[in-house]
Amino acid sequence: MLLHFDFKSSVPLYMQLRNQIVNGIAEGELKFGEKLPSVRALAEESGINAMTVSKAYQMLKQEGYIVTDRRRGAQILWKKGDTGLPEETVQNLRLCLSELRLSGMSREDVLKLCSKLYEEGKA
Repeated sequence: MLLHFDFKSSVPLYMQLRNQIVNGIAEGELKFGEKLPSVRALAEESGINAMTVSKAYQMLKQEGYIVTDRRRGAQILWKKGDTGLPEETVQNLRLCLSELRLSGMSREDVLKLCSKLYEEGKA
């Protein structure tokens, strides 16, 4: 999985990393049990601070996407079809839907947009 960071973005780097890993899992690029690079290796490879990588990994661990072990490092924990969505994800979706509704989008337009984005992300 190739990572891309936008250093000019208002989205923090740890969140960009977290989001790319979640997208990689959803799109099938990262599979259950697959090992992620160590914090140090990923930091050196991508040119970001090790604390930034560590923060992203901790967030992913709390959300149930990865598991970490001193001997084995970080591994993908999320299985395709797993329905245990973190509450924060549900709240973020609720906020996005509210913003779309306030922008004037109809329910049908929101569903079309969701369908389009869902199909683009299929592995």
